[in-house]
Order: sequence, then C-alpha cells, then structure tokens
Amino acid sequence: MSIYHHILVALDGSADSQTALRHAVTLARDQNAKLTLLSVVPHQPTPVGPGVAPPPETDESHDEIIREALREIPNDIGVTTRLEHGDIAMTILRVVAEDQYDLLVMGSHGHSRVHRALLGSVSEKVLHKAKVPVLMLRSYCEA
Repeated sequence: MSIYHHILVALDGSADSQTALRHAVTLARDQNAKLTLLSVVPHQPTPVGPGVAPPPETDESHDEIIREALREIPNDIGVTTRLEHGDIAMTILRVVAEDQYDLLVMGSHGHSRVHRALLGSVSEKVLHKAKVPVLMLRSYCEA
C-alpha cells in the first residue's frame, strides 16, 4: 500500500539537495509516486563577503538546476517541474499548501548565497511550518 502519491522535491543545486533528490527518486519508485521538482529564484541577491558581489541567481541558473535533476530521474517515474520566484522558505511553503503533496523532500543545508546569508533558516522555517511531512537529508563523505 502506497503512503506517498505526490512528492515535492525542493532543489537548490547543493550536495544536500542532490542527496535529497536521489532519496526522493527511490521513494517515488517504491511508492509508485509522482515527483515535482521545485527550484526558487530569490527576488533579491544577497552579497557574500566584504566588497564582493557574487553573480546573480537567475532563472537560467535555476533552470539548469532543474535540467540536471531531470537527468537523474528514470523514465518510469512521472515528473513535473516548477520554477518559482520569491522568498525561498515562504515559496516552498506556499507551493506545498497549494497542491496536494504527501511529502516534501529537501536538503538540510543549501549552498546558495541566500542560504549562507540566512544560516539555515530556510530549512528550519520549512521544517517547522510545513503542513505535510518533511524529509531533510544531508550529503556525507566517507573518510
């Protein structure tokens, strides 16, 4: 009996996000569930470091995150994609609330400029406010 029918996967291009995607693919196959891949372009770029302006996060950079993720999805798993704009945590929470997802899967630590500036508050905010189960994953290195 399947528990999950539609899984939302939040992607930011980080190693943790890639680990989350791989796990979501395994769950989708096991549960015969559909995946939706979500990437959020923040409205305002956040500078990192003194006097250094990083390249802006653009639709194109987030489209590439989605394209790379799609290459990891086997043909037998149904998948849709979403590219949204706005505050990252609030946008993920809005998307979860709007559609009927059974599970949200995401990395526990992103590596985007915005994530570093917020010191993990995106993951924390989503975890505490989501109205569906949240599975957060970390990538790890074996020594």
